[in-house]
Amino acid sequence: MILTGVLLAVFGLGLVGWFAARGRARLLYKGRGSMHSMPAYHGWHMALWILVPALIAWGVWSAIMPGLVEGALFADPVVATLPTDPMTLGSIVAEAHDLASDPSATAFNPQAQALVEPIRAAQFRFGLIGGLLILIVAFAGGAYGFTRIRPDFRARTQVERAVLALLLAASLMAILTTFGIVGSLVFEAGMFFKDVSPIAFLTGTHWSPASTSGANISDNFGAVPLFWGTIYIGAIIAMVVAIPLGLMSAIYLTQYAAPAARKWLKPMLEILAGIPTVVYGYFAALTVAPLIRDFAASIGMQNPSTESALAAGLVMGVMIIPFVSSMADDALAAVPRAMSDGSLALGSTRSETIKRVLLPAALPGIVAGVMLAISRAIGETMIVVMAAGAAARLSANPFDTMTTVTYQIVQMLTGDQEFNSPKTLSAFALGLVLFIVTLILNIVALRVVKRFREAYE
Repeated sequence: MILTGVLLAVFGLGLVGWFAARGRARLLYKGRGSMHSMPAYHGWHMALWILVPALIAWGVWSAIMPGLVEGALFADPVVATLPTDPMTLGSIVAEAHDLASDPSATAFNPQAQALVEPIRAAQFRFGLIGGLLILIVAFAGGAYGFTRIRPDFRARTQVERAVLALLLAASLMAILTTFGIVGSLVFEAGMFFKDVSPIAFLTGTHWSPASTSGANISDNFGAVPLFWGTIYIGAIIAMVVAIPLGLMSAIYLTQYAAPAARKWLKPMLEILAGIPTVVYGYFAALTVAPLIRDFAASIGMQNPSTESALAAGLVMGVMIIPFVSSMADDALAAVPRAMSDGSLALGSTRSETIKRVLLPAALPGIVAGVMLAISRAIGETMIVVMAAGAAARLSANPFDTMTTVTYQIVQMLTGDQEFNSPKTLSAFALGLVLFIVTLILNIVALRVVKRFREAYE
């Protein structure tokens, strides 16, 4: 709480410094050409010297303060009366921290209540020390920035460099996050493949991660049924729905719809992309799946299940229609108007022009949209969890229950699981395979889009 108040004070001090530096620079301004930089740049320069060092100090202290509080707590005589078992002591201390941060909470272990006051005292003491250090750093930075206010000082150059460094840091953050994700997946998947053969994982047809006993546990981690379920639901059934509907809607909106109709229909179509996937999941489980079950029973199937690959695939296809439609719309609109006008001038009908001129010319963009839609579909989780089922099955029957890679990842990483067991680590191996497949699809789509843009720019 103290550090939060100090952070607000630092921002207030930065605002005061901005006005003070700008006012000082205005007093030095004697006319055109008398100063290198405008007064506002001097204000930003001083504000940066207040905020940046103080924020760095705030981040460093926030990182080391928990360790200092923990050290002060274990130096308190009250801890000596607690059990010495590391697991029991850790649970008591964790509960005490929760009680210290939430006074309205009720103590489950009476021994944790005795640690609340020492924890609060340590947090107050080290928070006060950190707050004073942060304010000292802020004042020191502001004093240095104030001494740099001179007519010949290049404040604009310094501010622009700071902004450039901020933009570079933001770009590197995204790149480093990607490398962190890949690194964590590769590391954990490597731990999994120490116990399970990669060949058996990628080519086996029996998936039973709960059965991890026996001489050769690799036989229980054959992921081919998961890969098939992912492809069958996301890349086959969903695409059978999304590609025709998305492409036909794009053709209608670009070639046939009146401007007033397009103005209303295109936003309504794109609303589908903004609906949360859990809503699609509820719709699939409560509306579409029962209808498909009744249809399967009407055609003679025995005991059809409410969960099916067809239910999940149909709803998933509706969900990704906007992806196909938007990319196809952009691709068709990018085709030079002279091509369609020339076709019509030669006597072709509008439908012939669309089939023989516009679609072939826009094909790279349409293919790119389909590839992006497939990568979106195979990574979908909620619809599959709520409508497809949990059975790892190699089947071409759309009325059967199936499971996918994303469903199994959710199953492996939720609940009370042993994090170092092959069952849990298999989720990272599945995630790595899914990441690689999605990355390849996106690379292919981007290359197709690049080729499409080069053709008509």
